Amino acid sequence: MRYLPLTGADRAEMLGVIGAATVDDLFVDVPAEARLPGPIAGLPMHASEMAVERHMGALAAKNVSAGSAPFFLGAGAYRHHVPASVDHLIQRGEFLTAYTPYQPEIAQGTLQVLFEFQTQVARLFGVEVANASMYDGSTAAWEAVAMAGRITKRKKAVLCRGLHPHYVGTVRTMAKFTGDVIDYRAPKLEAEPDTAGVISAIDGETSCVVVQYPDILGRIPDLAAIAEAAHAQGALLVAVVTEPVALGLIEAPGNLGADIVVGEGQSLGVGLQFGGPYLGLFGCREKFVRQMPGRLCGETVDAEGKRGYVLTLSTREQHIRREKATSNICTNAGLCALAFSIHMTLLGGEGLGQLARVSHARAQAAAARLARVPGVTVLNHAYVNEFTVILPGDAREAVRAMADRFVLGGVSLGRLYPDASDLAQGLLVCTSELTTDEDIEALGAALEGVLA
Repeated sequence: MRYLPLTGADRAEMLGVIGAATVDDLFVDVPAEARLPGPIAGLPMHASEMAVERHMGALAAKNVSAGSAPFFLGAGAYRHHVPASVDHLIQRGEFLTAYTPYQPEIAQGTLQVLFEFQTQVARLFGVEVANASMYDGSTAAWEAVAMAGRITKRKKAVLCRGLHPHYVGTVRTMAKFTGDVIDYRAPKLEAEPDTAGVISAIDGETSCVVVQYPDILGRIPDLAAIAEAAHAQGALLVAVVTEPVALGLIEAPGNLGADIVVGEGQSLGVGLQFGGPYLGLFGCREKFVRQMPGRLCGETVDAEGKRGYVLTLSTREQHIRREKATSNICTNAGLCALAFSIHMTLLGGEGLGQLARVSHARAQAAAARLARVPGVTVLNHAYVNEFTVILPGDAREAVRAMADRFVLGGVSLGRLYPDASDLAQGLLVCTSELTTDEDIEALGAALEGVLA
């Protein structure tokens, strides 16, 4: 892409058209403490290409990549084996360069892929319909809250204690501009989710209850009970799934009463990739489809009776009047959706179940090993491949010390909840089919050494 710099006159003319005095006026919604007052101190204003390459290479060398050490990180980003065929297929030119299928007559391959993707997500979530992907899990969670508000004509959302704090942050950020009231409290280090507390917060003004399944501590909430309580008050249940592999072992949220199910598809086919791009999943009951954000690909027949695919529903602002749009989603994570779909196809339903069972067995082995470490307590009574342990001291210090021993030992709850001192001793540990017996022993030994 060419770099086409603007002159001062060009910028002044553009600012005049939009009614802004300076470029800084465009950033007034960014908190002042998050904005830089000027150039970064110590960073040169220019450098040669070779010097930049050397410097960036030196910085990259400081990273410990996921595959180079015993790895127990999760908390919404998961490391599973991605078959080589996934990357091979998504890099084919007809997929890699494809964009939004505006012209169905020349985009049948892309439309069919998205149709198959929707079918897989709907079956995985236990709902009748799913859309053709979204940005990521956190923005999908907000879109679900907004959709519930449109359906119920209410403005209060109850977020369960176990919802990922990054998802909570996204919902709160967007709610500032819509006037939605967000009812949320940080979790407690308890073995069971606070089902009674969530139910007690539901009232006649509640549009939806948002419940992570499994939750941020690895616990498995009682969706059926929460769904019954929400429906009794005329509210909807939104289930959030950050680890779709877990659904190979536990019941689909839609089968337990969830009206809208959203989540993150990264763990299947996409890989960690240092934080992105990721893949938002979104499904719902068929009766709510008109309020679903994004777009929906459908199957039809052409004039000659041959099977064909089209965009059946596109309620985003690029397709219809802005005031009538369900969201301002301006693209889809199409390539990541393709990777997800290929991986799911290779696994099949039986393979997904086997993958979940192996990951769970690895978690059981890790929990048993950590339970033998003096001063460590396993919190969970039930979990899939992610669980919480309580350490005798601040888990952040233990994580850093284990990293110095070349073991990526988990995610400290103090990092996720820096303002909640009662969570500082919590350590979230995640396993997968890639976790070996040697990795588990290395984790146990490292934690014993750190806590000694």
